[in-house]
Amino acid sequence: MSSGPTPQAAEAQHIMPTDWRDFFALTKPGVMRLVIFTGLCGLLAAPGSIHPIIGFTAVLCIAMGAGGSAALNQWWEADIDAGMKRTAARPLPAGRMNRDDARNFGIFLSAASVGIMGIAVGWLAAGILALAIVYYSVAYTIWLKPNTPQNIVIGGGAGAFPPMIGWIAVTGDITAMPVLLFAIIFFWTPPHFWALALFVKSDYAKAGIPMMPVVKGEAATRKQIFAYSILLVPIAASPWFIGGTTAVYGVAALALTLGFLALSVPVTFRTITEGDTLKPEKRLFAYSIIYLFVLFGALVLDRVAFYQGWIS
Repeated sequence: MSSGPTPQAAEAQHIMPTDWRDFFALTKPGVMRLVIFTGLCGLLAAPGSIHPIIGFTAVLCIAMGAGGSAALNQWWEADIDAGMKRTAARPLPAGRMNRDDARNFGIFLSAASVGIMGIAVGWLAAGILALAIVYYSVAYTIWLKPNTPQNIVIGGGAGAFPPMIGWIAVTGDITAMPVLLFAIIFFWTPPHFWALALFVKSDYAKAGIPMMPVVKGEAATRKQIFAYSILLVPIAASPWFIGGTTAVYGVAALALTLGFLALSVPVTFRTITEGDTLKPEKRLFAYSIIYLFVLFGALVLDRVAFYQGWIS
């Protein structure tokens, strides 16, 4: 674990009072939007019904769990964040918050999310939520990220739990469909994150984080992006293949994922020159975010179309 805040951050802690917006920033609201959306889509697409208040509670608990684990991640990585341009302005490295407050905030959100989920929704969903929190805040943050270039591959499971939890909140059991929703995000995460890592490579190298481009080089990373993009095509369409959705989702999944694959081609098969702005990499990263929103939106639309009798 890092030894403590930098001298500049420690000095600033005596000057700058903590603002509620700093606590909110600890939850990584940008990431949380995707977590909430995929969790909500899993809940809405699941067969059966759930009381709106219980459904809202389930999504709220998913958000709280994600926010708590994000706060714990930033508490542990405060010194690493201070050494990276992309993260130096976060509350802890910038010295706007006491480190213990961030830790306590993360523990409170995490524990409350699991407890409320268990009491109000069900203990299976609560157990999966607890697993997701430990996966991200402990397995990924403490063990995987600083020790292996496969950190994103294995750690991708942390962000893949929300739609599974949402689905289980409705059905109360684990079937093939929530597992496939988990798999979609699991295999989407490496090409999504490695596209980002390619244009912030120097930040990770400076902080000593063994991301794939830093340890294995850009050429190997680009090949891995292409390989995962190919694998994503059948995996994204698999809910349709097993009969869990109609063609509404299936056609959308194939079209969206083939677009993902097409954008990975110039990232993989091109020569980098001096002063290259890495536009194909940035384009793939931006598309990958839109891709997941639209894909899971199509899943919900498919369920609505089926129940309304628009398609069978």
